[in-house]
Amino acid sequence: MVALGFAVIARSLGGVTGGGAIAGTVAAFVLMVVAGLAGFLPLLTLFLLTMLATRWGYARKQQMGVAERGRGRTASQVAANLGAATLCALPAIWFPQFTDTLLVGAMAVLAEAAADTVSSEIGQATARHAYMITSFREAPIGTNGAVSVEGTFSGCVAACLVAWVVAEFGVVPWNSTMLVALAGIAGMFVDSFLGATWENAGKMGNDAVNFVSTIFAADVALVIAVVMGKSAG
Repeated sequence: MVALGFAVIARSLGGVTGGGAIAGTVAAFVLMVVAGLAGFLPLLTLFLLTMLATRWGYARKQQMGVAERGRGRTASQVAANLGAATLCALPAIWFPQFTDTLLVGAMAVLAEAAADTVSSEIGQATARHAYMITSFREAPIGTNGAVSVEGTFSGCVAACLVAWVVAEFGVVPWNSTMLVALAGIAGMFVDSFLGATWENAGKMGNDAVNFVSTIFAADVALVIAVVMGKSAG
């Protein structure tokens, strides 16, 4: 009921389309089955961060032609950002002994999704200069693969905030906080790199870039979590 109620609210606020609300409900349901009610809180944090960042400086974004569509994020966009977290957490239902490790990976996905969206939206709203991540040459704000100081800093803060929330409410242990944040930030940079290369070359769409970047964040977090676990053992 919590997941469904949240989906209805998100839809009514214009944050997502009907399809986006359904995709978000599935992700919320899986995370709450695995992590309890606390599993809903990082999703709520992600939603609030992305909605606020999207609306920040909206008039300027419209003038530049980079504003998000007014009807909210679609099912494909939500799945691209949350799908990896859902897939990462799902096996914990049948293999509960791996829950802690799998949740670290899933939370890294949410940290990456927050970092990516917030960095793009805040950068477009506030930056005066942007530079291609591959060459560091100046590029128009909003160009795929172009990063700014303002956007990058905001994205890092967003990833850290998600990491703090998941640790504060017990979704992951405190000693995994930095791992979740850093994996999310690493995924944010991978997203920019893929945008500058494969997306600009027409080899990948934006949703595919987002999904691959979240997978990267999850993989980094999972591998390091496993290695740390073995070292501790």
